[in-house]
Amino acid sequence: MQILIVHCHPEPRSFNAALKAAAIEVLAGAGHRIDVSDLYGQGFDPVERPEHFASRVDRSYFSALTEQRHHFETATLAGDVQREIERVQRADLVILQFPLWWHGPPAMLKGWFDRVFVYGGLYSGQRRFDRGPLRGKRAICSVTTGAPGATFSPWGRSGDITALMWPIHCSLYYVGFEVLAPQLTYGVQGGGLSYQADAAFRRQLEADKQRWKERLDGLANEASIPFTGWQDWDADGVLRQTHPLRWRI
Repeated sequence: MQILIVHCHPEPRSFNAALKAAAIEVLAGAGHRIDVSDLYGQGFDPVERPEHFASRVDRSYFSALTEQRHHFETATLAGDVQREIERVQRADLVILQFPLWWHGPPAMLKGWFDRVFVYGGLYSGQRRFDRGPLRGKRAICSVTTGAPGATFSPWGRSGDITALMWPIHCSLYYVGFEVLAPQLTYGVQGGGLSYQADAAFRRQLEADKQRWKERLDGLANEASIPFTGWQDWDADGVLRQTHPLRWRI
């Protein structure tokens, strides 16, 4: 397979970087081809802005969607965005490696979505969800959290991890990806926070890294998260009354 790892962490010696390296070790060792987008290392600009578009359609009013579509169709997108799109388009599998910050991905990764998933190219009004241009490709989020796993349960103080992951999973499905269940590594504390003794913490990190390696070995055989599609919705984009998910016991 062709694999893209989108890595988003500012510290090269972080545990996120260690998980990225573990993925490269396992996947390259299995013969897969790998691209790495190290967003901080590349100095990726996450902020969509008029200056990114050289030949504006309308210089009096900035519409990101209008400019994205025009520059995609005329092959005049900014070089960093064009590079990322090409990496995504040739990938069979995309791995997003990032920490959970303020109940979501880091701003740089959100900005990568804003700038790289261009309107008219990676989606349009009729080419979304199970009709998205990236259908047939798979994606998985490998995510670290600071707090322990129990706090991310439905009644936990950190919030239900399923709900917290929904926006990024939905965005991946929006452009057509088959989305795999996330790899969640809990309790990677820092900045003075500590939930366990240092020796136990280091043992935990090694076990978590090994768990990721073992999962990567069997990733190709995993089923994706089930989403509803165009055939399941009515004209208002609402799940049809006759759909099985509407049934309640």
